[in-house]
Amino acid sequence: MDLDKLMDKHLSRYFDGSKTIPEETVQKLLTFLRSAPTSTNIQPNHYYVLSTPEGKEKLAANLGERFADNGEKILNSSHTIIMTTRADIPEEHLDAVFGKEREDGRFPTLAKQEHWESMTRDFVNLRSFTYKDTHHWMEKQTYMVLGLVMMAAAELGVEAMPLEGFDPITVDNAFDIRKSGHTTTVLLALGYPDLEKQYTTAISRFEPEQLFTFA
Repeated sequence: MDLDKLMDKHLSRYFDGSKTIPEETVQKLLTFLRSAPTSTNIQPNHYYVLSTPEGKEKLAANLGERFADNGEKILNSSHTIIMTTRADIPEEHLDAVFGKEREDGRFPTLAKQEHWESMTRDFVNLRSFTYKDTHHWMEKQTYMVLGLVMMAAAELGVEAMPLEGFDPITVDNAFDIRKSGHTTTVLLALGYPDLEKQYTTAISRFEPEQLFTFA
């Protein structure tokens, strides 16, 4: 990965609607997305991958009146991913996580798996009853996944643009997202840049002495 190139570029805000990400590249990116880590392996997400004109039009039409301008970005993207997060952690979700871990042989012995499950339940209870921030904690995992996928997209030569400009209620309703116990957290548009609209000016960031404290 060319970090120097990444550090000197602006995020693309406009896509060339005539270009489509090759299916092989899309599958690599989705494989990476599936492998991205989450705290305690809680896996709180479900992803809606929109690649058809109908799917992207449906999302663009349901961003909410205040965010209608973002519709063009979604329509011109090759793919847009609706990244959703669980609203809570029901017992059946924990059972599903633990069952898949056992099926995949995540731990070398049953004793280690059972110890892990006990610690995970304690931590989930801590978030639910002590910190009372379960959904916020899970959304942090979603944003961690978002950052990793954006880096993976750059490695594959794909532009990735996160979008928070949408009304989660209208998006959730349009795609019946809440029926699955999830809600929309962030959108990720993917594609190739419209070079005529790409910023070519220098990026602007605070100086290192304003950002770093060494101890």
